Amino acid sequence: MRVFRKWLGRLLLLVGLAVAAFLIFAPGYVEKSRNTVAPHDPFDVSAEAQALHDTLIVGDWHADTLLWKRNPLKRANRGQVDIPRLIEGNVALQVFTAVTKSPAGQNYDENSADAQDNITLLAIGQLWPVATWDSLYERALFQAARLHKAAADSDGQLRVITTRAEMEQLLADRAAGQNVTGGMLGVEGAHPLEGDFANLQGLQDAGYRVIGLQHFFDNELGGSLHGTGNKGLTDFGRKVVAAIEERNLVLDLAHSSPQVAKDVLAMTDMPIIVSHTGIHSNCPVKRNFEDALMRDITATGGVVGIGYWADVTCDDSPLGVAKTIRAAVDVVGEDHVSLGSDFDGSVPTAFDTAEVAAITQALMVQGLSEPQIRKVMGGNMLRVLRERLK
Repeated sequence: MRVFRKWLGRLLLLVGLAVAAFLIFAPGYVEKSRNTVAPHDPFDVSAEAQALHDTLIVGDWHADTLLWKRNPLKRANRGQVDIPRLIEGNVALQVFTAVTKSPAGQNYDENSADAQDNITLLAIGQLWPVATWDSLYERALFQAARLHKAAADSDGQLRVITTRAEMEQLLADRAAGQNVTGGMLGVEGAHPLEGDFANLQGLQDAGYRVIGLQHFFDNELGGSLHGTGNKGLTDFGRKVVAAIEERNLVLDLAHSSPQVAKDVLAMTDMPIIVSHTGIHSNCPVKRNFEDALMRDITATGGVVGIGYWADVTCDDSPLGVAKTIRAAVDVVGEDHVSLGSDFDGSVPTAFDTAEVAAITQALMVQGLSEPQIRKVMGGNMLRVLRERLK
């Protein structure tokens, strides 16, 4: 019996060490395999382009950084976004989007709402609070709390922006020379509502201002672009859309079905965004709404945020992203194009956020004028936020 107990004790110790090693090293390993930046030489950014970039207000509608187990205040050797790199890239405003549900084997064509959820495994593996393991709502609250804590610990380098006045103060302080970046909260799909309308107020109280309706699954609000059957808005979805409009939140149609987009357009009178996307005529894939629907969406006064990954641009180099922006300007007009990287969203990219001056350089090569570059790099995003935020 004594030998058995000794053997059992050693076995439990080894198991404990193995579990500890997994929890310490596995999250970083997983992210390194998901949010890759292709090895490359430094991009050739001319002195003229860098000088212009340094004067821009740069804004990005979409990054999933809060999903991953690393300190956003420290420059990391993995992923694509953190505060030091945002400051280096002269990014004034970054929307940090909470992912709460994502299907195993996700694809752009069709995912069943019953498919295994990857975020559950990630929440457990990264030792998120137990409440998040089976609650999408708690996952959204936890990710919001991460951004608020980062801002509190940042010595003034990061501010959480929830109002128009806070945004204007941020811009004024940056113009006065302060190295500060604004972070806004968005939710990628309204899955954390969990069918309970009261949860919208909880998300709003936590700081969320950009509300996507769907992600990779159909949900209680309606159909996903990657769901089954191009379903439209449900009655619950209509109630939520009306509340988003009434409460001066920003409505995001990225990942929504075309029918949901049409249903939203038929019932609202506010600028609507597609936060991270490409242009169908430039890269003809299902992930990109067809051009006519994009024109209808931007006719609301809204914008499309051009992504930085090859699935939506068909070329993820800075020049490829700039060509997509050029195509977007041709399709929807220069007042309706902005940036929506999808950084840290399990997408490989050719550059990270410290290197976005390479986009400015590429836009100059593409022949965009300085006023057009100022609009797409951040001016159009600010216009929408000024109209929507209280």
